[in-house]
Amino acid sequence: MAFASILRKSANTLAPLSIRLTRVQRNYHSCIATALNHVCHSQKPAVNQFYPTTLRFSTAVVDSRKANSDDNLLRVLESEIQCAEDESDEIDQVGAPGGFPFDIEDTPGLQTITLKREYDGELIKVEVHMPDLVTGMDEGEDDNEDNDEDYEKPDKSSLPLVVMITKKDGPSLEFSCTAMPDEISIDSLAIKYQDSEDMLAYEGPDFQDLDENLQKAFHKYLEIRGIKPSTTNFLHEYMLNKDNKEYTMWLKNLKNFVES
Repeated sequence: MAFASILRKSANTLAPLSIRLTRVQRNYHSCIATALNHVCHSQKPAVNQFYPTTLRFSTAVVDSRKANSDDNLLRVLESEIQCAEDESDEIDQVGAPGGFPFDIEDTPGLQTITLKREYDGELIKVEVHMPDLVTGMDEGEDDNEDNDEDYEKPDKSSLPLVVMITKKDGPSLEFSCTAMPDEISIDSLAIKYQDSEDMLAYEGPDFQDLDENLQKAFHKYLEIRGIKPSTTNFLHEYMLNKDNKEYTMWLKNLKNFVES
């Protein structure tokens, strides 16, 4: 009996101690967890704080570079426009020679002009292209260039022409010509039928293979209809002026695009 009483007392004594130890352990773990949580929060990298700032900074740098690039391009364009306008003022406004028989159709923005006239029941239409210029520098650039025997540079500036002579409700006679100062060369000729779509139609031999007398007769045929050196020399100057005007307009369109 006495021994049992001792055991009960010991149990009664140890129980509160066990409860206190459990509470201490819980408090300890709670403190540890709180401390760790505090450390984790305090040591979080400030990525979220600095990334937006960095992004804004990078965008600002890109915008600044773009603005500088655009400003520089605009300055160069304005300078080039001024040079083109000054050059246009210096170009002699050569008038059409006396007796010039054609009406000129010049549409801004196109690389060609069209000449039209009627002659003895024929409609004559001439399509004039931009000149192929040859400068003194071009003529002397064969020393360091590839010497290709099959390639020959032209020694004169030339003006491509397409002359179409049409009779009422009939076919057209089409000449491809190259006009040089005081000289016109016929490159080819062909008869064109309005209703014909046959791409394999025979178009005759090369013009240079024709009899010499026949070649001269065709040159005279064109001359009577107004295709002669006095006409083409004027057209060469006219197309030089047009080329400069079109270039100036092209530069202004570029400038407007960059500014918009």
